[in-house]
Amino acid sequence: MIIRNRPDLTDNDVTDRSVYNNRRTFLKQGAVALIGVSGLPLAACSADSSAMPNDKATPLDDITSYNNFVELGTSKSSPSRNADKLITRPWSVTVDGECEKPGAMDFEDILKGQALEQRIYRLRCVEGWSMVIPWTGFALSTFLKAFKPTSKAKYVRFQSLLDPEKMPGQKRPILSWPYTEGLRMDEAMHPLTFIATGLYGEDLPAQNGAPLRLVVPWKYGFKSIKSIVRISFVEQQPLNTWQETAADEYGFYANVNPDVSHPRWSQRKERRIGEFRKRKTLFLNGYADQVAQLYQGMDLKKNF
Repeated sequence: MIIRNRPDLTDNDVTDRSVYNNRRTFLKQGAVALIGVSGLPLAACSADSSAMPNDKATPLDDITSYNNFVELGTSKSSPSRNADKLITRPWSVTVDGECEKPGAMDFEDILKGQALEQRIYRLRCVEGWSMVIPWTGFALSTFLKAFKPTSKAKYVRFQSLLDPEKMPGQKRPILSWPYTEGLRMDEAMHPLTFIATGLYGEDLPAQNGAPLRLVVPWKYGFKSIKSIVRISFVEQQPLNTWQETAADEYGFYANVNPDVSHPRWSQRKERRIGEFRKRKTLFLNGYADQVAQLYQGMDLKKNF
């Protein structure tokens, strides 16, 4: 799939080649452009270059050691420390609900059925920090279409693994387990919405949501559910985990919006991991040209 948007993030913006060469493993599934090695352009999807001309991809060590993954622990460092407990093979995903062809698929079969590509996406978290990540994966829409959702499918509900032995954070009632998320159908089918299976050319690490993690680049990071085991087509708007936990702080849409403050802090600025100075938060995380039409006529302060 080719996304015909002018990228402001290119292979020249990625972390130093020596860092990458020391860590990369060549993916054998699909046609994947190699970052900073082959000279081929990335299938990057981002805002106009005037918005963020100085973006650099976040170093791999930072991406894999500073994480929000409550199932593996509540601190930013605990997911990487507990990553060895999350065994991701074998793995399967069940797709059900309002569709003509429900069923379960093994992870390896999913990979065989998808043409993998690489994209650089910004990730903005509600706490005020952000990263720029070179993901490997595939468009969610191509996967969903194979199950033939019916006209009753208005939303897509996602569910993470429920297994306290593999996810020690689930031994505590911090949230209502399993972790769930949801998208409107048009959001799920948008060409920017992505299922990540790797980053920096490697398999996706456990602390980053292995083996299958949703990436919705214009929304706050908590929407990008990790370690997915079930995808359901539903008629009613699903209740996502953080909305259920604190509805006044976390809404269903979770669109990055500097004009809508979290009750306990402003969202007008963010700190890119590895940088000292904060930068202005971009509306829809800098992807407004591509996705703002999804929300025409909506009050985004009410539908936060």
